[in-house]
Amino acid sequence: MIWIVAGRLLAVLVLAAAAAWFVVLRPQAIGGPAAYVLVSGESMEPFLQPGALVIAMRQDEYQVGDVVAYRIPAGDPAAGLLVIHRIVGGSAESGFVMRGDNAAGSDLWRPTPVDILGRSQAVIPGAMPTLLFARSPIVAASAAAALAVYLVLGLWAPERRRVTPQRVRPGGPRTAEGALVDELSVEFLLRR
Repeated sequence: MIWIVAGRLLAVLVLAAAAAWFVVLRPQAIGGPAAYVLVSGESMEPFLQPGALVIAMRQDEYQVGDVVAYRIPAGDPAAGLLVIHRIVGGSAESGFVMRGDNAAGSDLWRPTPVDILGRSQAVIPGAMPTLLFARSPIVAASAAAALAVYLVLGLWAPERRRVTPQRVRPGGPRTAEGALVDELSVEFLLRR
């Protein structure tokens, strides 16, 4: 009984975590508010180390001092690449002046709020090796094989109830159907 309750509680917790992720941390690529950026350079040291994962969230407005992830605007040879730097000046109308904490000069680009994916909300240091491993084909194939085995072995099926034999009361069977079965069984045995 305790395992059934624990299993249902675990299912509720997993559903709650999935719902929270869907609302708060769903990637922008599927309509969510979050952008996930892997830091590859040293321009934001010591605040951001290479290999860190930054979760950036869309904001209604951005201000000087915010660390934001932005796409290099269209029309530039590097258009579409992601940069994560700090806003050091400018405005939403004219474009923000961006600079890395470890850089000598400002960026060439002046992103506007349309180009900005979001402000840094969380940093997971050293996440790149783990993410690259998780995205590797061997991990995906192993997960698919494990899921297939799980389904084939029937572990996904609803819990089977254990049938316990019912005892017959000393005074006779409990129901009329049971009495008829017992009588037919006795007649069958006597005819042999």
